[in-house]
Amino acid sequence: MDTLSYKTISANKETAQKEWVIVDATDQVLGRLATKVAKLLRGKYKPNFTPHVDCGDNVIIINAEKIQITGKKMDERVYLRYSGYPGGQKESTPASILAKPNGPSRLLHKVVKGMLPKNKLGAKLLTNLYVYEGAEHKHEAQSPKAIDINLYK
Repeated sequence: MDTLSYKTISANKETAQKEWVIVDATDQVLGRLATKVAKLLRGKYKPNFTPHVDCGDNVIIINAEKIQITGKKMDERVYLRYSGYPGGQKESTPASILAKPNGPSRLLHKVVKGMLPKNKLGAKLLTNLYVYEGAEHKHEAQSPKAIDINLYK
């Protein structure tokens, strides 16, 4: 076997083939959905995955208010944030986040953000995520394809 004839192909911004996909969050478990969405955003399901390039898809999540949270996580899971000032640490639970306006979309953004890299690439990847609480979305012009998220590992 001639190993010099094989070249490792590394994707870049121009050669990345990005698609638009729709994921329906109806009766999906929050964490399991978020891991699969994070992998879609990262591009890990594609054969030309490159770690330092945004080669993932643009993901639209619809019906975010119908997401399921199992066990006692609704009240016992705690998300912390810190303002930088003394005594400025605040905590919130999924129940308190869902009670606010745009709660389901904020919660999904928060959970998916925690599963992406903590650098500039992760921030860029998060801009490819669009979450809507209902079944309506404003991305018909991109002609997104609906996928069944349960078929992904």
